[in-house]
Amino acid sequence: MTRTVFFTAMTLDGFLADEHDSLEWLFVQDHQADGPMSIEEFMAGVGALVMGATTYQWVLDHNARTGDPWIYEQPTFVFTHRDPPLAAPNVTLVQGGPDDHFDTIRAAAGDRDVWMVGGGDLAAQFAEAGHLDELMVSIAPVTLGSGRPLFPRRFDLRLTRFERNGAFLCAWYDVVGPGTWT
Repeated sequence: MTRTVFFTAMTLDGFLADEHDSLEWLFVQDHQADGPMSIEEFMAGVGALVMGATTYQWVLDHNARTGDPWIYEQPTFVFTHRDPPLAAPNVTLVQGGPDDHFDTIRAAAGDRDVWMVGGGDLAAQFAEAGHLDELMVSIAPVTLGSGRPLFPRRFDLRLTRFERNGAFLCAWYDVVGPGTWT
């Protein structure tokens, strides 16, 4: 059964990136590549990717600086109102909301999962539409004070598992729904 999973890392105070969309805080953290929440193990079960325009642009800029190629072989859907360059033939730019494209994304994933790469606002839109099943988050021992939040609005989550990988607390959550408390 295809699931949509927001697999990400965040700071202890709940930010995915700083106010300049930098992830420098992430790259200096101690972790084991083959430990809990291994990206390689996760990617083996991924059939399609979804990301927002800011995340996509960050990947393009990062690859331009490092000389790295586009590494994702899976169909990738970028939600954007911009017209960025296509990184590869498997990248599709889409406009609209999650409901407008979810059947196509799920079909592209086949019997594998959809990776919600980011950002937090797009993941929240998928959650609000009932299309986000799980949050897998590596929590770093860093605070930023401001930046791009994990979710920019209220959500109820259910912790299902946790482990440690180096400096990270790895936590798996089921997405229950929008927060209803006042």
